Amino acid sequence: MALFHIFLVAIIQGITEFLPVSSSGHLILLSKVTPLPDQGLAIDVAAHVGTLGAVVIYFWKDVRSAVVGLPRLATGQIDTEGSQLAFLLIVATVPVIIAGLLLKVSGLNEMMRSISVIGWTMILFGLVLWWADRYSGQAKTDKDWNLTDAWKLGMWQAIALIPGTSRSGITITGARRLGYARTDAAKLAMLMSIPTILASGALLSIDVATQSDITILRDGAIAAVFSFFAALVALILMMRLLRAISFTPYVVYRILLGIALLSFAYS
Repeated sequence: MALFHIFLVAIIQGITEFLPVSSSGHLILLSKVTPLPDQGLAIDVAAHVGTLGAVVIYFWKDVRSAVVGLPRLATGQIDTEGSQLAFLLIVATVPVIIAGLLLKVSGLNEMMRSISVIGWTMILFGLVLWWADRYSGQAKTDKDWNLTDAWKLGMWQAIALIPGTSRSGITITGARRLGYARTDAAKLAMLMSIPTILASGALLSIDVATQSDITILRDGAIAAVFSFFAALVALILMMRLLRAISFTPYVVYRILLGIALLSFAYS
C-alpha cells in the first residue's frame, strides 16, 4: 500500500473520528469518489487504535479512574467514582455492540455503504445536531451522568452504525437533548468512544487475524501513528473551540457535503 494512501486514510480517520462529521462516511467516500482502492480492514483497525490512543491520553485522568475502578466493579461494588464511570461506560456500549453484530450477521452494514445514504445522513443528522444544540438546556455536567442517561446515550450511539451519521455527532446530540453542556456532552461522547472503539477493533481484528503479512503490519503501524497525532490535534482544537462557539460550523459543513454527495449520487 502506497505511503500517501496510508497517510491520507490515517489523517482522515484521525481528524474526523471525534469531530461530529462521520469518520466512516469520509473513509467510504475516499474509495468511492477517488481512484484509490479500499484500504482494507487491517488499516481500519490500525487507524482506530491510533485514535483510541489520542482520546485515552487527552482524558487520561478519567480513563485512569475508570481502569482503577474496574476491580471493584468486577466484585459487584459500584461505590467509587471510578467504578461508577467504568460501569456506565460498559452500559452505554451494550446497545452498539448488539446492533453492530446484528448488522454484520444480516449483511445490512455493507448495503448501507453508498454515497446516497451518506449524503442523506450527513444532512439529516446534521440538522438534528443543530436542533438539539440550539434548543436544549446546559444544566448538566459529566458528573451528573447516571444509569438512565448512559443507556439512552448508548441507544443514540447505536444509530451511528448507519454510515454518515457520526458516532461522536449522534452521541453529542443525545447528550445535548438530555441537557448536558456542550463541553460535557463532547466529553461523554469521547469517553464512550473508548469501549466502542475497543469493541469494534476486536470485531474487525477477528477478520484480520489470518493476515500475518509483514507488509500489512508495517502499513498498520504507520497508519496508527499518523491517526494518533491527527486525532489528538483535532480533539484538542474541538474541545477548546466549544468553549466559545456552538456546533453550527460542523452542521454547515455536513449540510454542504451532503448536498454535494446527493448531487453526485443522483446525477
